[in-house]
Amino acid sequence: MAVILTVLLIALILGGLGFAAHLLWWIAVIVFVAWLVGFGFGGGATAGTRRRWYGRW
Repeated sequence: MAVILTVLLIALILGGLGFAAHLLWWIAVIVFVAWLVGFGFGGGATAGTRRRWYGRW
């Protein structure tokens, strides 16, 4: 009985970690796309000005 509970507990932990890792990958992709959109709409350096990596703070 203890072996079955241990195996089920391990499967539950690994399943939860897999779901969390999958969710974190999706969050990372969404943040990356948002960064790309901001970088594209922010534009690069223009003539006479120097654009910093952190934008217009």
